[in-house]
Amino acid sequence: MQSFDRVKLLIGQENLQILKSSSVAVFGIGGVGGYVVEALARSGVGKIALFDNDTVAKSNLNRQIIATTSTIEKDKVEVAKERLLSINPNIEIECHKVFYLPENADEFDLGKYDYIVDAVDTVSAKIELIVRAKKAGVKVISCMGTGGKTDPTRLKVADIEKTSGCPLARVMRRELKQRNIKGIKVVFSDEPNHLDQTQSEFAEKKATGRTVPPSMIFVPATAGLLLAREVVFSLIND
Repeated sequence: MQSFDRVKLLIGQENLQILKSSSVAVFGIGGVGGYVVEALARSGVGKIALFDNDTVAKSNLNRQIIATTSTIEKDKVEVAKERLLSINPNIEIECHKVFYLPENADEFDLGKYDYIVDAVDTVSAKIELIVRAKKAGVKVISCMGTGGKTDPTRLKVADIEKTSGCPLARVMRRELKQRNIKGIKVVFSDEPNHLDQTQSEFAEKKATGRTVPPSMIFVPATAGLLLAREVVFSLIND
């Protein structure tokens, strides 16, 4: 059988062709985003744009699919590109080694994509992506918090207005309401956060000084697969 024959058996030749001609932009190629692009590539999506300014670190080895001992200190977008091309040599990969922020958002034309996946962890970037995607008329799906959680069965796909139990979703609901933006699809978990104050005091710090929550592979990876599934079936059904 050929590479995507089993995909074709499930969704049909016409839908597989739709995926091959589709372009998806993924912002954040980490614990969640890495699995998003993996699933998109293995589903037959023909064009993927990668946005991330980070490099692979040892601390990524526990949960990020692109993180191996051989990729440490390499640019995440370049590692992901190499991996995706090894899966499908015909896929078109667009690399942007950048953190998407309100300050540089004007540099990127979101209107050229068929779907946008938000897998970043900065509220200002998430809001900017959603606002600009809406303005450009491009569908967008956003991932809420996955750190400090262990049970992937508590993940759900819902409108942001129907989320609960997620501190990040609460902030996003407020910010989007202030901007009168509705109808944003998200992946979120209603599992209570396992990060207590004692853990917080000893948690790893990023360069920004922001506390990084504890994390294992189960929830971020599953969230990434759910995001990709929503994108794929939205592309072929809508």
